[in-house]
Amino acid sequence: MPPPRALEPAGVILVDKPAGPSSFAIVNRIRRRTGARTGHTGTLDPFATGLLVLLSGRATRDAQRFVGLGKRYLTDVDLRARTSTGDPEGDVIEEHDAPAEADLASALDALRGDVELPIPAASAVKIGGERAYRRHRRGEAVEMPVRRSRVDSLELVRYDGGMATLDLLVSSGTYVRSIADALGGHCRTLRRLEVGPFSVDEADEERILPLQDALARLA
Repeated sequence: MPPPRALEPAGVILVDKPAGPSSFAIVNRIRRRTGARTGHTGTLDPFATGLLVLLSGRATRDAQRFVGLGKRYLTDVDLRARTSTGDPEGDVIEEHDAPAEADLASALDALRGDVELPIPAASAVKIGGERAYRRHRRGEAVEMPVRRSRVDSLELVRYDGGMATLDLLVSSGTYVRSIADALGGHCRTLRRLEVGPFSVDEADEERILPLQDALARLA
């Protein structure tokens, strides 16, 4: 059965995604409930939680207006091990002692501003015409391209037992898993707090924000 294509209800839906389901599963669930065409403006990995900005009905025609917004995250990074995916779902590929806090501070300094980091192998980027995560799942070794992004803010909230909690404000397209890997660790948790002017604190998937109200925030 084809997905619903109705143009109403129209507007923006802010969802606080739980850990586990994919972003596409969330989109499909809301699409079935509303009966309207529904799309996302940026996904989250299944293990991640937090804000998804979805467009419903005729608002999907304005998707480009919502692309490229900066994002804020809170993440717990385990600095004692790297994994094959940069998150808890991958295999541990390297273990080591956690850095001293002073060394961590220096490493964070180096990651602020414009940075170039490899895209994680377990990502949706296409390599040779195929999604990288599919090739990764087959055990293929793929040389991943480097992506340039901007880290506007990278703050250490706490550091204990090799676990660093970081608060980040980054440009669209930045992989927090790549930042964790550059620090010598992997993301244990990842929560998206903000997308542009939208906050997870206002998430309510039963509420549809009128498109014009949402666009006014982007002005």
